[in-house]
Amino acid sequence: MKEIKREQKMADHLFYVSLKYTKSGDVILNLIKRWEMVVHHCIFLLLKKSKKKKSITIVPSAPKAKELLVRRYYRDPIVKKVLDYYALFRRMPNLEKIKEHEFRKNVAVRVIDAGKEIEINMEKLKKFYELFNDFVRYCEKVYARK
Repeated sequence: MKEIKREQKMADHLFYVSLKYTKSGDVILNLIKRWEMVVHHCIFLLLKKSKKKKSITIVPSAPKAKELLVRRYYRDPIVKKVLDYYALFRRMPNLEKIKEHEFRKNVAVRVIDAGKEIEINMEKLKKFYELFNDFVRYCEKVYARK
């Protein structure tokens, strides 16, 4: 939990401070990387809980295998939605990225994924922020349950 809180705190700083003053595509990409790490740690936490309940025998080391196990054992809509974004975020370093309107109010990053263009702007970042915070709270509740 400490690692999740630390990563979340760093992501919050990027979202509220760095992005506010810098407004660059690199800050958006760093923020996405932080959220990816938060979700990665949450997935590990959920799998540890599953292992404790003896639903699974081992926690795999491969991120894709972890993601598939979490999708199988935690079928809540928030988990599915977050894991879909997590898969995109994991692919993001290999995708083509176009930074637009840097240092202006409407900074955005366009990502080309399998011929489909995805725009990540401030509005979308706000939705991601709320979604990932809700997911962390969900993971805390699951982990706290007996």
